[in-house]
Amino acid sequence: MKRLLFFIIFSCLTHGAAVADVVKPALVEINVTDERQINIEVRASIEALLTGINAQYKNTKDAPNADEYDEFRKMPADELQLAFSSFRQQFLDAVYLKTAGDAVSLQVESVDIPPTGYTKVPRISIITLVGQLPKTAESLQWYYPEKFGDNAVRVRQVDTANKKWHWSQWQWLRDDAVSDSFSLTEIVARQSTLEVMVSYIEIGFEHIVPKGIDHILFILGLFLLSTHLSPLLWQVTMFTVAHTITLALSMNNIVELPPSVVEPLIALSIAYVGVENIYARKLHRSRLILVFFFGLLHGLGFAGVLSDFGMPADDFAVALISFNVGVELGQLAVIFCALILLRSWFKDKLVYRKIVIIPGSVLISVVGAYWFLERLELF
Repeated sequence: MKRLLFFIIFSCLTHGAAVADVVKPALVEINVTDERQINIEVRASIEALLTGINAQYKNTKDAPNADEYDEFRKMPADELQLAFSSFRQQFLDAVYLKTAGDAVSLQVESVDIPPTGYTKVPRISIITLVGQLPKTAESLQWYYPEKFGDNAVRVRQVDTANKKWHWSQWQWLRDDAVSDSFSLTEIVARQSTLEVMVSYIEIGFEHIVPKGIDHILFILGLFLLSTHLSPLLWQVTMFTVAHTITLALSMNNIVELPPSVVEPLIALSIAYVGVENIYARKLHRSRLILVFFFGLLHGLGFAGVLSDFGMPADDFAVALISFNVGVELGQLAVIFCALILLRSWFKDKLVYRKIVIIPGSVLISVVGAYWFLERLELF
């Protein structure tokens, strides 16, 4: 039983060490004017489009052409622009916009590619498509093929004369699905508070389980040193309060740090917690302060998730709190799973420290240190 549990922990940690990044879903915004002119902004990784790396790869390193993908990521914007030029027609042929069953002719108006920047975070480019709907069009549907990855789409109806507009709700599309019809003749009702809460709780939970391997390791690092639930929950709550603060500040553009700073520091926090577990014989009150500080860092990392998805202006506070509730639930799920697996060893503290705390903390420290060096782009 002990060997099995150690193998599970070791497998999770070593798998986490190999993760480079995942391909984010494309975000698609379709603007429709009162003259039925179409302007579509597709925010996606051009490097992933060119190499066919999509959502089927949980780790981009698993893709057969991962090396080519990494080379594209290092390319200056003008070189990547040139590489994409021969792919434009393939892109246009693969996506479509339909109204009343008829495809709308689209053209690539522009491709905006950011500078190379920090290569450990996927570079998101903006592909702008334009077209013209028939004047009688009452609805439209969008299709983005599975080979390009998952995507989320919404429509903005623009009243040019009165300078007003209205966004539809997001539709998240997977498994080669075509969007539901977006009405162009009626205003879609605003989401209820309950719908906003459920949506953002789900996003927060998924950011921990299963997507947040680095945050999972941090929580496991907190878990290992304490065999009592109460101090552990205090640490997790302190962590949540801290990342709520920086998340709110970041989403309001008050505090901002580049990923090239935030991501290595998050990895370093994981390594530090593991090292502290090895040398500390018991939980000290000072750890709450340390956990709070690390929570501030992790909150800046969470901001990247919500900045992609966006926050509803009318329900900002509800969405922010709901997202953090989802994160807290994800953290509690990790704790209770670890508790179920390791509870039988709590009876003998010396054995628990020797068999669980020391090996587990060493592995967490090694993974955190590896991520720290990798995110500094040292290899």
